[in-house]
Amino acid sequence: MSSKPQHHTTGPFRAEQLRSGDPYELDDGHLIECLPSGGRHAKANLNGGLALETDPAVESAGFDAGFTPDENNLRAPDIAVGNVPDEPGWVSGAPPLAVEYADVGQDEPNLQQKIRTLLGAGTRYVWVVRLTGLRRVEIYEPHVPLSTAYPGQQLEAPGVLANPVPVEALYDPDAAHETALRNLLQRRGYADLDAVREEGKLALVLRQLQRAVGQIPEDDSQRIRRLDRDGLTALAEALLDFGATSDLTAWLKRYV
Repeated sequence: MSSKPQHHTTGPFRAEQLRSGDPYELDDGHLIECLPSGGRHAKANLNGGLALETDPAVESAGFDAGFTPDENNLRAPDIAVGNVPDEPGWVSGAPPLAVEYADVGQDEPNLQQKIRTLLGAGTRYVWVVRLTGLRRVEIYEPHVPLSTAYPGQQLEAPGVLANPVPVEALYDPDAAHETALRNLLQRRGYADLDAVREEGKLALVLRQLQRAVGQIPEDDSQRIRRLDRDGLTALAEALLDFGATSDLTAWLKRYV
């Protein structure tokens, strides 16, 4: 860990006087000590980061990235989505989406000031995940009344995220994994896991057809690819009776 600023004890300090690893944030020149998080906080943070970083619209995200909207402020959200360059040093400005986790011992006045600083610096959404009591997410936006989302509901960040995020995905590993899987599939061009299954089913049917009738005419191949799930199932059953490509063509003309 880097050393603390040496020549001042009460400030004001500037962001340039702090180094990566210093256990402080900076609010209007005043040091704010940031201690390590507990196990529950740490695990929830990791799950939320997984769910958010994999979103198809997200190009960058990070944990505890230090943002400096000006020389007197340095704030590090638990999760920052957007504006996290792969470069050393503090990040100028603010992230479009910031996520904070609040657990036992939370310094509430500091949290609220941090939210105000981020929103004032250009952050569009601040989500505060409350880990004590009933799990919930408080949603802060500039010039918009505070709202709260609960388990079973979804969070949206238009212009930052492509997909809605289940509240549970910000702290529950199963929900986070399911959300990340959906996101990663979409990054590869699949709508969801069912689309992957259908592509596998299509490939299997095409292989079976080639064994049954030989080379499939291009027109028939295109018709097969337009079949829905029920159509592929029907074709998989019907092809057992095919002996030539004419049988396939006749079946497709009746079905499609």
